[in-house]
Amino acid sequence: MSLPISRAEPPSFDTRHFRDALSQFATGVTVITTRLPNGSFLGLTASSFNSVSLDPPLVLWSLSQTASSLPVFTGNSHYVINVLAGDQAPLAERFAMRIENRFEGVEFELSRTGLPIIKGVAAWFECHNRSRYPEGDHVIFVGEVERCEVLPRPALVFHAGQFVSTHPR
Repeated sequence: MSLPISRAEPPSFDTRHFRDALSQFATGVTVITTRLPNGSFLGLTASSFNSVSLDPPLVLWSLSQTASSLPVFTGNSHYVINVLAGDQAPLAERFAMRIENRFEGVEFELSRTGLPIIKGVAAWFECHNRSRYPEGDHVIFVGEVERCEVLPRPALVFHAGQFVSTHPR
């Protein structure tokens, strides 16, 4: 038995109210890195990271349809998701800025595919760019994790418009 197709009712709130409600959900903070066609690196701050599947190992993140970096992330075969540690709020802010070289002064190593893994992160995931799904004003990227590492430490969290650090128990 199939259910009838239905549509959502128009929202009973404005965009500001929706953003305020979303800000009450604490999220981890990541920097997603890849390479530009000229060989230089591209990185951006994203808090829209989540696990999808253990088998195969899949994760997702999303990027605005209006982001200038969308064609690069859409076209590249790989990216690295760097999960920021609690003391890395300045990196989250740096990779969210519109500046010429976000990597200037940032310590990193290269992944197997030659992409930046930022030093001091709590974890990282090197992903094959498996699929993309346009939804609303964002594109959802699903990455198949080829390699990952965990370096346990307090995490950087974004809540109510601020970066905060978790504390170990």
